[in-house]
Amino acid sequence: MGISVRNEGAKVNSNINVTPMVDVMLVLLIIFMVITPMLQNKVNVDLAKTDNPQPMADADKEDAIVVAVTRDGTVYLGQDKVAPSELGGKVRDKLADKPGKEIFVRADARAKYLDVENAIDDVRTAGVESVGLLTEKRQTPGAPE
Repeated sequence: MGISVRNEGAKVNSNINVTPMVDVMLVLLIIFMVITPMLQNKVNVDLAKTDNPQPMADADKEDAIVVAVTRDGTVYLGQDKVAPSELGGKVRDKLADKPGKEIFVRADARAKYLDVENAIDDVRTAGVESVGLLTEKRQTPGAPE
């Protein structure tokens, strides 16, 4: 009677199969590429460029009230298109429970000055004391970011 020796160590495969992991990662990448543009809560405007903009961290918060004026003079309150004559009333309604709140204006660099001025005036007549004008920092060629 002999003792049989099993050599199971020779059968062990130490290679990791990465194909399922790559499949999962590609699916997640596609999902994020599709979902990310939908998460943007801003109207697309080309902001004016300045040399020394003041940082306004409150403008990026979820509860920030942002008025946008596009190149063609269309006015948006958040994501909603608003008639310029109704802007003051809608801002007043949004600020009913938030006294002393700051409003941020995102105006296109090529928008008519009169349209931006009227939007700011409508916001101010709604009782807003603090209006922030959002701009971008001007990038100089060759300067580090």
